[in-house]
Amino acid sequence: MITWIQKTFQQHFKVIFAALLAVTIISFIFTIGASPGIGRAGNQERPNRPFFGLNLNSADDARQINGDAQLSIYLQAGYSIPDEAQLEQYAFTRQAALHLADELGLPAPSQSEITPYLYTLRAFAGPDGKFDPKVYARFRDSLQTNPRMTEADVARILADDLRAQQVQRLLSGPGYVLPSDIRHELLLGESVWNLTVASVDYAAYSPTITVDDATLAKYFESNAARYQIPAQVSVDYLDFPSDAYAAQVTLADAEVRKYFDADPSRFPKPAPATPATAPALLQAPATPDADFAAVRPEVEKALRRERSDRLAAKAAADFSVSLFEQKITPATLAPLLAASKLTVKSAPAFSRTSAPAELGGEPEAAAEAFKLGADHPFSDAISTGHGSAILIWKAAIAPRQPAFTEVREKVLADYRKDQKDILFSGLGKSLQTRLSASLKAGETFDQAVTEAAATAGTKIETKNYPGFTLATRPRPEGLDDNVLAALITLQKGEIAPMALVAGSAADGTRTIEKGLLVFAADKQLPDLTAANPKFATLKQQIASQVANGNGNSYLVELVQQELEKTKAAAIPAP
Repeated sequence: MITWIQKTFQQHFKVIFAALLAVTIISFIFTIGASPGIGRAGNQERPNRPFFGLNLNSADDARQINGDAQLSIYLQAGYSIPDEAQLEQYAFTRQAALHLADELGLPAPSQSEITPYLYTLRAFAGPDGKFDPKVYARFRDSLQTNPRMTEADVARILADDLRAQQVQRLLSGPGYVLPSDIRHELLLGESVWNLTVASVDYAAYSPTITVDDATLAKYFESNAARYQIPAQVSVDYLDFPSDAYAAQVTLADAEVRKYFDADPSRFPKPAPATPATAPALLQAPATPDADFAAVRPEVEKALRRERSDRLAAKAAADFSVSLFEQKITPATLAPLLAASKLTVKSAPAFSRTSAPAELGGEPEAAAEAFKLGADHPFSDAISTGHGSAILIWKAAIAPRQPAFTEVREKVLADYRKDQKDILFSGLGKSLQTRLSASLKAGETFDQAVTEAAATAGTKIETKNYPGFTLATRPRPEGLDDNVLAALITLQKGEIAPMALVAGSAADGTRTIEKGLLVFAADKQLPDLTAANPKFATLKQQIASQVANGNGNSYLVELVQQELEKTKAAAIPAP
């Protein structure tokens, strides 16, 4: 098998790693959130910021450190990290480890070391977690070479990862672990549970909540910040809809086909008329020409829309230039509008986070609007999602605190919601007390729940989860994470305090979905002695985690020291 891997990778290195880059979507745009960041945009005259052999103020070095880290993560884990701060931390610590490898004189790994490493990468694993040639074949057959990454680049990343891991092992040490830690983990992971979970319906819970205006007014005063109307801007706009330019677009057959070939995955074929289970001879063979023919109307529509968008954007940009060149003001705008056959449209006032649908509803539109003022009344062309537009400033509306009477209905709804949450939590406590008493009196949990539900004012349903451990995979179907959290301190025969499960209301705000009462019908403890084979396994795992934590802590400290040293270089001398 190893020989097969070597030959296959030698033949298809470029295709597979181009595929990996496509999957990880390496954008080469680095605006990492955590200070000081990699590759901040801006001035090419900024001073060097040395960081373990690279320059953080260099776009090329930023691409290398961040791009290498993204691909490294994907190769090892089989997925990308969307969190920019986490990615930045990994990129920094990886570079620090490579710097140490250079200082220690660790040699580059040989091909005989790289090949078995390839065999362990999650990017090439099947459902069983093992290397799957079919996974590799799908990459090879379906993805094209990415010209921004060469075989040499990928080989360098793999070799660097092995060297960084070797440094990690040297830094980690043995990783000490106490027997009590092992027993604690055994109790958590290997205890066998038999649970019954009572689900208390929040939506069906409708307590009577009475309130007078004096109470509401006091609630409004205590929560005034919730009702403050933020700063807004009022604008008109000139609309350049894409549809108005569609007639100007002409498409040659070759252009449509080229557009399809650039990314066929954008245009999935309709379901075949012949069932997939039909004999092979009855099924039409898949060919690029046939695939294109099946979706040509969609391809042509997409290309026409894309070019219409471009024409609309160009028209808006050209008009924006005319406004600047002719020193147009809102007062002198009418003649130019008449000559261009444009009309001014109005948009409702909006805040920084709520651009209206007419302007695309995107934060970018709001950001542009808030840049405007009396001395700068016209925006550049912006995209609206259905074309382009130019914003015309009318007025800035300062934030204000509304009177209670203006927002009384919202205050009333919020007050009732808060009171319902308080009462629902109280219901959970009373249910836990009542059910526990019923169990002590000899009733079953289901019987106790049935009796309690009759007077609880809401629906309560139960579900059993027999014979599982926290280490069980897959977990029992429908088992909520809140249930698992309750098991950390729960003992046999006990009912855990009601856990609140979050949900979303119709308007998108967060709310309570339900409450969960977990009853431990049985809890069978594992063997906590060293005779248990899992004792030794856990000891090794915990020791490895402790050791890795030690090594990571050293690398993080090294990174911080290096960033402190180069911070001064980021500030030009006066």
